[in-house]
Amino acid sequence: MENLIHGHDVLDYIIASGATFTRETLATAIRAHFGADARFHTCSAAGMTAEQLIDFLIARGKFCGSETGFTVDPERICQH
Repeated sequence: MENLIHGHDVLDYIIASGATFTRETLATAIRAHFGADARFHTCSAAGMTAEQLIDFLIARGKFCGSETGFTVDPERICQH
């Protein structure tokens, strides 16, 4: 059975961690926390891997910082 996680759960996890991530460290942390087989969905996309979710969130401006270190911008999270 597939472990389907909403992108908001990932954003909440990142905020709660208080950590700064690179693409690689974030993908590793997501897989460790949610499981290697987890797939992710949002209101407009589904079935994403951790890496695809990261790309999706970056494209939507959910992170602040740079490729060398970023975290979530809480002001850019929709509240639904």
